[in-house]
Order: sequence, then C-alpha cells, then structure tokens
Amino acid sequence: MKTRLIYNPTSGQEAMKKNIAEILDVLEGFGHETSAFATTADKNSAKNEAKRAAEAGFELIIAAGGDGTINEIVNGIAPLETRPKLAIIPAGTTNDFARALKIPRNNPVAAAKIIGKDQTLNIDIGRAGEDHYFINIAAGGSLTELTYSVPSQLKTAFGYLAYLAKGAELLPRVKAVPIKITHDNGVFDGEISMFFAALTNSVGGFEQIAPDAQLDDGLFTLILVKTANLFEMIHLIGLVINGGKHIEDKKIEYIKTSQIKIEPQTDDKMMLNLDGEYGGDAPITLLNLKNHIEMFANLDEIDDDNYIGDETDLMLEEVANKFAKEVEKSNELEL
Repeated sequence: MKTRLIYNPTSGQEAMKKNIAEILDVLEGFGHETSAFATTADKNSAKNEAKRAAEAGFELIIAAGGDGTINEIVNGIAPLETRPKLAIIPAGTTNDFARALKIPRNNPVAAAKIIGKDQTLNIDIGRAGEDHYFINIAAGGSLTELTYSVPSQLKTAFGYLAYLAKGAELLPRVKAVPIKITHDNGVFDGEISMFFAALTNSVGGFEQIAPDAQLDDGLFTLILVKTANLFEMIHLIGLVINGGKHIEDKKIEYIKTSQIKIEPQTDDKMMLNLDGEYGGDAPITLLNLKNHIEMFANLDEIDDDNYIGDETDLMLEEVANKFAKEVEKSNELEL
C-alpha cells in the first residue's frame, strides 16, 4: 500500500521525532511503501500535504500528532471526491479521537502496529459551514475558549494538566448567553453557557460526556448546558465522571441530530471550537457527513455500542443468527 506519514515533529514532547525510524520499519513490515513528511510552522502545512498526497494517489495517509494535526489532515482530504484511507498515531495532549478509536496514546510505535490489524471503519465527520471539517467535536461557549488560552509551550510541557488548570481558572467566569439552535427534532430557544456537537464519546479527555455516541450512525450528539452557576457546573462535572449521569439532569439538553443550525441571539461574538482549534464564528450550520472517511481503528477494543459496522456484514450476521435459531428449533422438534 502506498502510504504517506504526515507527522508533527513538535507534538507531545516531540514523541514522533524520537520514534520515526522504528515506525517506518513497522509499516514496511506490513507491506506499506511509506514516505514521511514533517509539518512546518506554515499555516495549513498538514492540510496542504494531505491534499497533495491524496491527489498524487497515496492509498493511506497516517496522521501523527495531536487533535489539531488530525483535524488539518481531515480538512485536506474531506472535500475530495476520491479520498485515501486514514490512520492516526496520537502524539498530542488530549488525543480525544485516538481515545475513541482505542489507539494507544502514549506509545507511537504501538499505535502504528494497530494498522497491521487491518481493521477499518467508515466514520462520520462533521462539516461546519461550507469548508471547515471536524472529526471529533464542535463546541462553543465560555469554557471552550480555554483551548485558545493555553500557551503552546505549556501544552507541550504539562499536557492535559495545562487544560485542567486553565479550565479551573475560567469556571467562575462562565456566563449564559441567549441562543437559537435548530436541530432534527425541533428548536431550542433559550440561554446556554456552552454547547457540544460530538461525533465520538470522548470529549476533552472524558469518555462519558456523550456515552452513547456512535462513530458511524450519521448523527451528532448535541449537548446544551443550560446553567452558568458555578456550583451547578461543578455538580454536572461530577455527574459526567460518575458514569455519564449528567444526560438525565434538567440542566442538560441531550439530542441526537444529523444537522444543527446555531444562531446567537446577541451581538457578542461566539467562537466555534473544532477539534480544539478555532473554526470561525457563529451563526453557522453543522452537517454530519455519514461514513465519509475509511479509518483504521482498534475494533477489538471498541465497545460494540459505539459503532454500527458495515451494513452488509450486519445483514449477513442477522441471516446467520436466524439460520442458527431455525436449526435450534428443528433440533428441539426432533428430540
């Protein structure tokens, strides 16, 4: 397989730079004809290289870095008619998408070895407006702005702890704003402190914010937080940690929808966070692009409830189950 490895040499305490030779050896052992590209400080470096590699006929692109690097590469290939397969080697701070796919997050070589299992899934991605794409989360509101507030050197040095520290600092300043949100099931018109449109069950390092999110069902999990009260926010965070029980709280709207129109009802600016990076301002429409990219995943470890799977395989499985039941019935009759 003709493979292009696009890696961020500065992600995660420069983990990729230390392991690049061994990763290339692993991929060669799987029969991949692999070349590597190190991203630069130029704007859209990873995005532009992903688009170039796809148009040059590479069958697989491996995104190695943090969620921001993966987001850039998705934006490079998502608009194309013919898209290569995608794999990831996490080397960033939170690595939410890798967490959802059960890819090893602290060992780039182990992550590369997942590709050798040859397990893929046609995953959903999101489109914001006409030309921005995301693979894990779109969000807006006070706390989501912490991503932009953490200096890159702190992200590298302290990782997720830097985000937690900034989140604790911002929590007392969270405020609710009036907003109109249109979705498949109706309209929400009221005040929220933040919203999340999740494609996976892993958001900000928590795997229970959208506990029943599926990777390939064509639906966002839309979460609206209807309080800015400090004590109520802390209580909701506790419910998240305690098994995702926040979805039953009256301060939360929990909605499944294939598209979302977000319209702030104030002149204040609402920035959109796409996979941890700035993605423009609301008003904006989010659209779920079902099964848009074929992605390597560690399917042996992903909970069956978090993906549907190939429809043909499901039909064959259903037929097989029916056949097994009929055989069981006939055996009982013979007895």
